[in-house]
Amino acid sequence: MKRLIAPFLFSLSALALAQPAAPVKVDQAWLRPSVQGQATTGAYMTLTAAEPLTLIGASSPAAGSVELHQMQMQGDVMRMRPVDTLALAPNRPVQLAPGGYHLMLMQPRTPFRTGTQVPLTLRFRDAKGAERTLDLSVPVAISAPGGAAVPEHKH
Repeated sequence: MKRLIAPFLFSLSALALAQPAAPVKVDQAWLRPSVQGQATTGAYMTLTAAEPLTLIGASSPAAGSVELHQMQMQGDVMRMRPVDTLALAPNRPVQLAPGGYHLMLMQPRTPFRTGTQVPLTLRFRDAKGAERTLDLSVPVAISAPGGAAVPEHKH
């Protein structure tokens, strides 16, 4: 009987520790294709939060690191710089797009090819300070597709 109860209790405790997914709708997600030797590429999407959230980071097993960046005009020069966070107000879409905020995937493990999918995890902090994640499968494309990103299913 102990052999049957222990795994059951362990699985219940694992469920209790699981993070709830961030309440964010992701539309028009895409990632630029890369070529061999290219050290970075950009990921773009529209994020709409159901509650106040802050995007605090991202990661992907397909890249060495992922950073949140912002491009801005400073005089006549377009400058790109990393930013630590991006606030998301409830029900107000925030666009990550070329020429503005975007995610930079650094040191791709293999080139990102058009027509493939790249796993990407977004990390958020809610108003109470709790961290939440959202796992996505982002299509590699030349330009923004229509529709919502496909949440990655974990088995």
